[in-house]
Amino acid sequence: MSGYSLLSGVRVLEVAQLAPSSVGGHLADLGADVIKVETPGRGEGVRSTGARAVDGPDGPGFLHLRWNRGKRSIELDLRSDAGRAAFLRLAAEADAVVEGTRHGHLERLGLGFDALCRVRPQTVLCEVSGTGADGPYRDLATGGLWFDAYAGLRTVDTQNPSPPGVMGGSGEAPQAMYAIGAYGALAVLAGVLKARGTGEPVRVQVSSVDVATAWMPDRIDAALNADRTVPRPGWTPDGRLPDWPLLDAYATKDGGAMVFGSHTAKFWQHFCTAVDRPDLLEIDLATVDEGGDERALHVWRELDALFRTRTRAEWTDLFLAHDIAGGPVNTVADLLEDPHFRARATTYEVDGLRFAASPVRVVGEDFAPALAPGLGEHTEEVLGCPSPDS
Repeated sequence: MSGYSLLSGVRVLEVAQLAPSSVGGHLADLGADVIKVETPGRGEGVRSTGARAVDGPDGPGFLHLRWNRGKRSIELDLRSDAGRAAFLRLAAEADAVVEGTRHGHLERLGLGFDALCRVRPQTVLCEVSGTGADGPYRDLATGGLWFDAYAGLRTVDTQNPSPPGVMGGSGEAPQAMYAIGAYGALAVLAGVLKARGTGEPVRVQVSSVDVATAWMPDRIDAALNADRTVPRPGWTPDGRLPDWPLLDAYATKDGGAMVFGSHTAKFWQHFCTAVDRPDLLEIDLATVDEGGDERALHVWRELDALFRTRTRAEWTDLFLAHDIAGGPVNTVADLLEDPHFRARATTYEVDGLRFAASPVRVVGEDFAPALAPGLGEHTEEVLGCPSPDS
């Protein structure tokens, strides 16, 4: 059982903790041979991180099962001479090395970029960190929630504090923490392509704060160019479209909700025709003037009442039949029963457990990577002998 075959023949050596392990996770999903170097007897933190575990409180956590699936794990003490020598032997045969700890970890161990280049002149080193290699926050101890807060992505309302806190209990998923894996994998693959073409080494760096900053670049770019930024015609002074009711979520008859995304003329006309409400088409939702808010509020009330007359399934069928933009709102439990989710190759099974599959689809191939490895499970297989530090 394996991931896809796209990166068959690519070998990656990974020294990573927590979220940076997802860089190698994405590469393993696509077929790379990812060798995860872990501290003997302890392993990396993601093994025991997260609110839920499998088969008892001491079982593997789901972050470990997701980010380390399909990899090979070896135990190696990089603080010892024997461990460092073994690491460099592996690095000489690896297309890329991923450092996913505080910046400079491998350098401090004598295993940094220069050392890697000596054993493999066309090496690729991808340094993944929280705050990057420079700047006053370089040595700041950080975590997933802060990356988003740093870039203005996370709601932090200290004016209305309430348990379990103004941020941790908000229910907002950490964005940069999960996105950094995709950016890191992209950087690794680009580096491998260049190194293979030129025979020269490549050093790339990806930080969570930069990922968070780039996640919604239009906001940053507008602020950077504030002196040249002007409101686009047709928007309200507080930054809304005057037809905002056509881009909202509405409660449905079954206690669920539908997202209505029909703010373009075609979809709005299709909707009004399908529900036999031509009168709504006559209401001006395009003009920004004194009466705009009242007109929009009237339409919102009409849509609120209308959406409560059918279930999510009924509305979805109507949207499909009449080419109307939108779709059902799901909880995680709802998603597992959603017909679209169930009809697609969205999950896979291994050792009696089911997991979400990679969002990448390779036509003609099934996705079924091996379960995340036990600590040091492949030490002898990879090194040809027990760990030099055992």
